[in-house]
Amino acid sequence: AMEDVSAKFVSQKISRTRWRPLPAAALQPPDLFATGSWDNEDNRVSIWSAGDLGNAGLNGEYHGEPHLLCDIQHNGDVMDMQFLDQERIVVASSTGTVTVFRHHQNNQTLSANHRWEKAHYHVDQDTSCGGAACTGVVCNNPEIVTVGEDGRINLFRADQKDAVRTIDNADSSTLHAVTFLRTTEILTVNSIGQLKIWDLRHQRNEPSQIFSLAGDRVPLHCVDRHPNQQHIVATGGQDGMLSIWDIRQGTMPVSLLNAHEAEMWEVHFHPSDPDHLFTCSEDGSLWHWDTSTNVSEKPSFLHQGGRSTAYLSHSTINQSVVSAWLSNDPTKDRMEITNLIPNQTLSVNSLDVLGPCLVYGTDAEAIYVNRQLFA
Repeated sequence: AMEDVSAKFVSQKISRTRWRPLPAAALQPPDLFATGSWDNEDNRVSIWSAGDLGNAGLNGEYHGEPHLLCDIQHNGDVMDMQFLDQERIVVASSTGTVTVFRHHQNNQTLSANHRWEKAHYHVDQDTSCGGAACTGVVCNNPEIVTVGEDGRINLFRADQKDAVRTIDNADSSTLHAVTFLRTTEILTVNSIGQLKIWDLRHQRNEPSQIFSLAGDRVPLHCVDRHPNQQHIVATGGQDGMLSIWDIRQGTMPVSLLNAHEAEMWEVHFHPSDPDHLFTCSEDGSLWHWDTSTNVSEKPSFLHQGGRSTAYLSHSTINQSVVSAWLSNDPTKDRMEITNLIPNQTLSVNSLDVLGPCLVYGTDAEAIYVNRQLFA
């Protein structure tokens, strides 16, 4: 499948990659994506065209590597980024600042549209060195939620100068990631293995529910919610394990799946085909987890190295009734796991999936686009 992947070497370590969302009725595959860099003298937010989609070859394969449309300097490491809409991108910085950049498509430029200076800070907002990294951002236009190393949660609105709401001591440890559960509820994960639900309608600054990894308090780095079944949540953390949670029941994960050999940096359900899930890791791998029903016809095992686990398929469960993710061990029922980049050595920091397309970024100073994910 590697021949479907085009690579672009960009002479900066890439910390985040995000597809621009497609308009609601769009039929074409995604065409633009944004990247953010980290650990460079001069960090940048960049907008790329995914490559020459007009030039499909005889067999439908695409040619042309991603090309840069525009970029802009970014102060600090890009810790996270999310498109707010077709034109605006919200970027979280290691300096604690949150910036909304606007992509002007008529002349292909980026400009800073709005900035919340030191949205996250350690001592107070006014000291010069007080900034705390903003580690995570999630958007539900016009609302923007940010979390940080300072254990703070901010709720912003795209058009308002000040925070709509701040929960100052939301967590005594670092908050690493945040996602919307529904429009009024968010989920955070922290550095002591906890997942917390916050109801933004309540004025009290306490989580409405707390879930926890048993025992080890392994830092959780990433979280994603199943797009159709909002009670199903996936997280990944420092030990590389994939945890699946059902927030309707219990306080512990429904299943823990052996995954990467090092930190898992991102986890994403496919937004329109959530039987497919993707994870990437410090160990240089990017895994595609496939629980779709047709897997039961083929033996399910881990392809291309990784842990030598072999699972047999049991197609006894009626998967239309229960999500495969919620069976006690999804791998036993039907799951196929493929490492999409078998020989990468440096960290894969970020990935995003939309339609048939995957984009990912690495510490090897490269971005990769796979336009035929399900070929």
